[in-house]
Amino acid sequence: MRLPDDYEDHGGGLTPTVISAIVAVTIFVAVILTVVLIMNRQPTSHQQNNTAAQTENVQQAGNNQTGNNQTDKYPDTQDLITGSTLTPSDLDFWDMYPETTATPLPSADPSQKDNKKETAEADPSTDGKHTLVTNRDGKEEWVLISPYLPKHEYDFTKLVCQSDLMKYYQDGKLTSYVGVDISKYQDYVDFLKLKKAGVDFVMLRVGARGYGSGQIVLDDYFVDNIKRATDAGLQIGVYFTSQAITEEEAVEESNIVLENIKDYKITYPVAFDMSFVDNDTTRIETVSRADKTKITKAFLDTIEAAGYKPLLYGDKEWLIKEIDLSKLSAYDVWLSQMEDVPDYPYRFTMWQYANDVTIDGIAGYANMNISFIDYSEK
Repeated sequence: MRLPDDYEDHGGGLTPTVISAIVAVTIFVAVILTVVLIMNRQPTSHQQNNTAAQTENVQQAGNNQTGNNQTDKYPDTQDLITGSTLTPSDLDFWDMYPETTATPLPSADPSQKDNKKETAEADPSTDGKHTLVTNRDGKEEWVLISPYLPKHEYDFTKLVCQSDLMKYYQDGKLTSYVGVDISKYQDYVDFLKLKKAGVDFVMLRVGARGYGSGQIVLDDYFVDNIKRATDAGLQIGVYFTSQAITEEEAVEESNIVLENIKDYKITYPVAFDMSFVDNDTTRIETVSRADKTKITKAFLDTIEAAGYKPLLYGDKEWLIKEIDLSKLSAYDVWLSQMEDVPDYPYRFTMWQYANDVTIDGIAGYANMNISFIDYSEK
């Protein structure tokens, strides 16, 4: 048995057999490396053609996208691939594809919204800037409310309808007056009964101009009506139904009114009523909005110059679309709108709210009105 000290030291030499094996392995490895190097340096013609074609295509695509020499992008790595005509730049094929731009996410800040789009999509029925007008052909239209015209300040929650008589209260106090407008179409009217029924004032038709003929005629009942209404102690106002097509005709109409009321006490306004006729053509059909405005002003100015209070009558469509209120804002308005509550946005002092009311003193239907002003005190 040998101890560790007994092992022989063989590091000082090798046997001939071991040396021969090492030499043989070394030669074999050298041969393999030589063959590999030769194959890498001399590719087949087929490989050369494919490589050249691929290189040309890639380089052409890269040049088309960037317009630069791609080999300049990697100057330090040109020689890393040996035995091949390809360079790292030839493999940089990403430039062949168009760059994409990221779509920005919608802004969460409300202030960045498109104001124009919001305006276009705004609902005119709720934006507070429009009012609905029903044209005489039945079509409805939302019309922009002018910011320059004076607006009414009535609180319609304070309106009270008592036995078909519309009344307005402020701070618990009655501040309105009941009226009826009357023409020959109401036939004979008992004004004493009318007053007892709660009527404060009447608006009597003086006359009219024919909407076809253009001739002026007095109302058949005017003289009798104004005498008996005065005797009954009612406040008296009058109106004229116009079909004037010139300012001269409007002045003619106002002078006829003045001539026929000069002998009576008129405590309420003298109103100008111009309108179309249902289911027929009138002589004012072709009169422009600007001319209708001038005609209206000519009538009202003449009345005012004579010392009476002028009043402009019309329905919502007429007042907003057929005349220019910006040129007539100096005059009070008598609104005709057969509704429980008017939606006319501008200032008005009288409101004709119904034309189918039965009231003591009138055999047929009565046209009912409310005045928010006591004109007899003005």
